[in-house]
Amino acid sequence: KDTAEEQRYILTPPPAPEPRINGAKITGASPDKPFLFTIATTGTRPMTFTAENLPEGLSLNGETGVITGSCSRIGSYIVPLTASNSAGTCHDTLEIVIGGGLALTPHMGWNSWYIYQLNVTQDIMEKSAQALYDYGLVNFGYTYVNIDDGWEVKNGSNDPIVGGAVRNPDGTIRTNKNFPDMKAMTAYIHRLGLKAGLYSSPGRTTCGEYTASFGNEAQDIQTFVDWEFDFLKYDWCSYGKEAKSGALDELQKPYLLISKLIKAAKRDMILNMCQYGMGEVWKWGKEVGGNSWRTTGDLGADTQNLSSSMFSIGFFQEQIKEYTGPDGWNDPDYLLFGNIYDWKNQKAVLSPYSPSEHYTCMTLWCMMSAPLIFSGEIITLDDFTRNILCNAEVIAVDQDKLGKSGYSIQNEELIDIWKKELHDGSTAIAIFNKKPFGCTVDVDWKALGYTGKSFVRDLWRQKDLGAIQKVTSFDIPRHGCVLLKLSK
Repeated sequence: KDTAEEQRYILTPPPAPEPRINGAKITGASPDKPFLFTIATTGTRPMTFTAENLPEGLSLNGETGVITGSCSRIGSYIVPLTASNSAGTCHDTLEIVIGGGLALTPHMGWNSWYIYQLNVTQDIMEKSAQALYDYGLVNFGYTYVNIDDGWEVKNGSNDPIVGGAVRNPDGTIRTNKNFPDMKAMTAYIHRLGLKAGLYSSPGRTTCGEYTASFGNEAQDIQTFVDWEFDFLKYDWCSYGKEAKSGALDELQKPYLLISKLIKAAKRDMILNMCQYGMGEVWKWGKEVGGNSWRTTGDLGADTQNLSSSMFSIGFFQEQIKEYTGPDGWNDPDYLLFGNIYDWKNQKAVLSPYSPSEHYTCMTLWCMMSAPLIFSGEIITLDDFTRNILCNAEVIAVDQDKLGKSGYSIQNEELIDIWKKELHDGSTAIAIFNKKPFGCTVDVDWKALGYTGKSFVRDLWRQKDLGAIQKVTSFDIPRHGCVLLKLSK
């Protein structure tokens, strides 16, 4: 079947009414800096929460499940959690690490770029944050609501909305008129138990030719802290005009500078390095202070060839798998589901991924422990897209505390089988059908090294398949996949 012929199909069961605690089981923060963590939980509301052994300085809102405060004492704290409603009670454990890194699992959230591009506004950001909350993505661990390019003043523009003076007399960066009050916007996002992110470049201008941070790095970081942002995407863009060469020290220079300023600030900010994989950034991104780094060019640069780009960029990540892990993640770019912007035709269109390619993209990103940043339209989220984004058992593979990337263990005749070790001793197995047609895949477990007694669960369908057999057959659509968990 070609893409146009395949009908959308939903695999993810709706969440049960009983509480289920989802998302990351470990989170990090710096000592003496603001802390915010929402216990991501599905189930019928109202719900109440408890947390034992919280480190001094942190407190839980028992109605919302949001933990806030600040902690001065470095250490690792094991915090037993409960979530209760009229249907039952769920018990889980959260590890809070103070002074041991910020991005201990891959980031999850939403970014404005691939749907709004340079047409983003404060109103859009607030509505998108509200939608992330109302559609329940927060209950699966989606946390960051990130502005991309277009919030600054555009250099040399006469447009009354985005033009004007780029900085105030004291040198602080100005927003354009689409963003009248950044601090009010971040406060709105934080009230929802979410975190706020924004965008800049080490060059003089951003990729969209808006004001950037060159020569004003310290002042801009202070402004971003004053505005209470939690995440910075720092995009190379025009910095190529400032770099003296393509040598490694020149590639590292702007990121060393900005990460040093962030670490000295009074607020934690995730640093997402966007420089398209130059200089094999995965080998040194963490040592210059990055929490994640884009490994290639833009996934969505050519909407017409999005599927082939997803396959080439996604499966390329296996070659650099040893460079990803807690507090330093390979980033293959955003999840381009739902409505996205078509560069060629200058309008929003439905993602050209086939339904099965949606499942493959989400599965592949989770198997390689990639950041899960959705960048399609979220204000009107359809059921199919929500089913792709909001499967708690699939997300758990991505957010696993061990933080390892999966890898191919058998790749024959365009059937690629991946394995990923998980922290509880179980294993995730993904079977990808790269053929241009659907087929039956017979999995010989012994040939894959599984000879003992194991039990198999289909994670997309959230269905137990029973004890492992010698051979298991799976019908997999064109460019589709199966995601399993094997447990003793």
